[in-house]
Amino acid sequence: MGKIILTGDRPTGKLHLGHYVGSLRRRVQLQEEGNYDRMFVFMADVQALTDNADNPEKIRQNIIEVALDYLSAGLDPQKCVLFIQSQIPELAELTTYLMNLITVSRVQRNPTVKTEIKMRNFEANIPLGFFCYPVSQAADITLFKATTVPAGEDQEPMLEVTRELVRRFNQTYAPVLVEPNIMLPENQTARRLPGTDGKEKMSKSLGNCIYLSDSAEDVWQKVRSMYTDPTHVNLNDPGHVEGNAVFTYLDAFSTDADFAEFLPEYNNLDELKEHYTRGGLGDMKCKKFLNQVLNKMLEPLRQRRAEYEKDIPEIFNILKRGTDEARAVAAQTMDEVRNAMRINYFTDEELIRQQSEKFAK
Repeated sequence: MGKIILTGDRPTGKLHLGHYVGSLRRRVQLQEEGNYDRMFVFMADVQALTDNADNPEKIRQNIIEVALDYLSAGLDPQKCVLFIQSQIPELAELTTYLMNLITVSRVQRNPTVKTEIKMRNFEANIPLGFFCYPVSQAADITLFKATTVPAGEDQEPMLEVTRELVRRFNQTYAPVLVEPNIMLPENQTARRLPGTDGKEKMSKSLGNCIYLSDSAEDVWQKVRSMYTDPTHVNLNDPGHVEGNAVFTYLDAFSTDADFAEFLPEYNNLDELKEHYTRGGLGDMKCKKFLNQVLNKMLEPLRQRRAEYEKDIPEIFNILKRGTDEARAVAAQTMDEVRNAMRINYFTDEELIRQQSEKFAK
């Protein structure tokens, strides 16, 4: 069995820095390292519809936005398979079978589901599709026999549901599905990047995102208004880096090379933090440095995106080719699943022979 990566995003809008540090940057690194046999990256439009069922046009319009973000970030359709979830009907079939192997109470205990339900005000009236999306996600992963799922730590409860379903399926029927492992971001701070307002999560709905496609001017506007330390009123006041969004972002993105280029009076981030905490360092100087760091990182992405935007039909062709390739893999797995479950009525020659003999008597 090969080493296989599967990961993706809900196409509910352009991707932001939280997506980038949470998984996208690592995906590109893994793609280039070449240590995995296959990499599948998909747009989870079916899952996006679980809480956008009344607005499918939103999802439809954002498919290309996410594809452009993928390509501009460095994902290469020659090295990974880019596909659209809804165009793989085998996913719906496997989801249905896996639903029989898990209880409602088990899904309800999932902390990620609890958080998402509360965030969307679904407590009193949960759409069934949304409630069942942990099972849908398990189908996504297992249909392609993924061994590794790069994701943020908030997705660990979802991966545990997947592993439980794999074990249950294999014990009940036959050892067909593969238990996946999560690959967390290497940078501890980047595992859950806060919003620019200092709130725990960067979210489109909260309006606290820096998008990968933001212009240099947009980035500076957002960095300039970023949450810092409310007790750091005057320049000489001691500052706090804990809970300070500027320093959280610097933890996630800055390098010693950035200091050498943009802020040579400090050798590294530790020295900058030490100065800030003892006082005598203003927030604006830190913000200007962060702005330089982010725009240096984002400028190559902007340039690549501008090139891809010149030929949108080719973006659709890339997604179509990737989806066709993904569906071929999905069809093979579903043949194995049906065989294991003994619902392969038309291809099971032994069943046909037995039934023929039974009724010939």
